[in-house]
Amino acid sequence: MKMTQEILDRLNNNSLYNSLGITIEEANMGKARSRLEPNADLCWPFPGQPHGGILFTQMDTTLSWAICTLLDSGQSCTTINLDIQFTSRAQADRIICSAWATHQTKRMSFGRAEIHDLEGNIMAMGQGSFRIIKGDLF
Repeated sequence: MKMTQEILDRLNNNSLYNSLGITIEEANMGKARSRLEPNADLCWPFPGQPHGGILFTQMDTTLSWAICTLLDSGQSCTTINLDIQFTSRAQADRIICSAWATHQTKRMSFGRAEIHDLEGNIMAMGQGSFRIIKGDLF
């Protein structure tokens, strides 16, 4: 699936992403990148540091969109497993997740991702497996 700017705009216009501060900046050819701009309500239990579950959601959605760019029309994916390792505190006004597909079979796809600040300091890394399912994204 080719992700046009129109699709990205529609994709980013949802209540989950808007509530969490996630924006998918690009998705194409098995790669995706998102931006997280967490608000103070998401920074718990430490001020200025978003909860790990927010980073997990950012990684999960970014990996999913990287996978979806390789799928045919009428296909989507759902997460089977996501393994994440938090390597340092997530203290930044803007947090970036870079994700890429690594392998695909007829029914499954696999990928890796890193979450980092604007200087490239890694805060988390992970890998996931996704089931390819029938379903239109829009």
